[in-house]
Amino acid sequence: MKFRFTRPALISSLSLGVLLGAAAPAALAEPYQPVYEKAEQSKDDALKLLERLVNIDSGTADEQGLQQVGAIVIEELKKLGAQVETYPATPAVGNNIVATLRGSGQVKILLMAHMDTVFKAGAAKARPFYIKDKRAYGPGVMDDKGGVVAGLYALKILQQLHFTDYGQITFLLNTNEETGSAGSRTLIEKIAKQHDVTLNLEPGRPADGLVIWRKGSGTAEVDVIGKAAHAGVAPESGRNAAMEVAHQVLQLGQLGNPNKHTTVNFTVINAGGSKNVIPDHATAFADVRVAVPEEFDRVEQDLAKIAQKKLIPDTQVSTKLTRGFPPMPKNPQSDALAAKAQAIYAELGRTLTLEGSGGAADASLSAGVGTPTLDGFGIVGGGIHTPEEYAEVDSVVPRFYLLTRMLMDLSSRK
Repeated sequence: MKFRFTRPALISSLSLGVLLGAAAPAALAEPYQPVYEKAEQSKDDALKLLERLVNIDSGTADEQGLQQVGAIVIEELKKLGAQVETYPATPAVGNNIVATLRGSGQVKILLMAHMDTVFKAGAAKARPFYIKDKRAYGPGVMDDKGGVVAGLYALKILQQLHFTDYGQITFLLNTNEETGSAGSRTLIEKIAKQHDVTLNLEPGRPADGLVIWRKGSGTAEVDVIGKAAHAGVAPESGRNAAMEVAHQVLQLGQLGNPNKHTTVNFTVINAGGSKNVIPDHATAFADVRVAVPEEFDRVEQDLAKIAQKKLIPDTQVSTKLTRGFPPMPKNPQSDALAAKAQAIYAELGRTLTLEGSGGAADASLSAGVGTPTLDGFGIVGGGIHTPEEYAEVDSVVPRFYLLTRMLMDLSSRK
């Protein structure tokens, strides 16, 4: 029986567990063989594709590398018969990719992944893809090139099985997630609103889990104007902006709230230019993470209030909070999606853990516009954002199975 829900009705059903089958009998303790066999058969080719992608530098600012990765992805998507469109990622570089597959059903599913990495040019040449002790290594191998490959191969498996019970599957690939998706946010929010559910292909957690909540991210800025003076001849005639910003860092660094999982960590301080001159300008930047949206407002208000308590008289202190990704809170819709994913993974005799993350991601943008969202459907790995980043080779088949079966189950229920 296929679902014939409008979007509002679908969301309501998600919360009740109807679409997701949360109240259905326990899953079979054995895999659905057609999907499992295709996932196994795909493994070697998928690793070869992963190697091709990893061996291309595609840092967020690397336009040439992002174009190369995008060209490979577009070629693979067109082989699947997808309608492919590209959108400039201004003010970031490169083009976001939106691929659409249309089926015979009603449910609209959005897949998301990102093509950019945190690594600088030359990283791929210095540390090319290799496999050792069942782990694949290389820049971006699990964040998020493993997610890109997982999305492509789940769609390939559906095609091989002639499965078209979905209404529409859209695969959105972002060029600038690692720097906050400034060039993709509007596109992601617009497309997410048009879909019934989003599965984000960020890496699977090291404990073989999915992400059911994420913190939002922001940047706090403290700017101090002082007065320059000779540091040896007449320091008393100056107003030391460096000392004032240090004072502000110490007091504003206490704005975190452990009870609400809010953190405020100063990470960058700039002051002075000559060691014999009292600095007349200083700035400090802090990484801000919040689990609930209202904490952004509280931090912003407290920044301005507490910064009025100055150490150096006659300095001017101003503060600003720039919001990045919103938080992705845990809710009944994500719980229902997670329950379905756990039941599917149990078909393989595996336990799917459910976790939260202090890291922000595009899943927050999808969830922020009201689309039920679950994250972490990429290949499992660890060492994220480090030279030791790796993907678990043995996770490839289970993760392809999980994502493919999730797409099938969300699309239709017999």
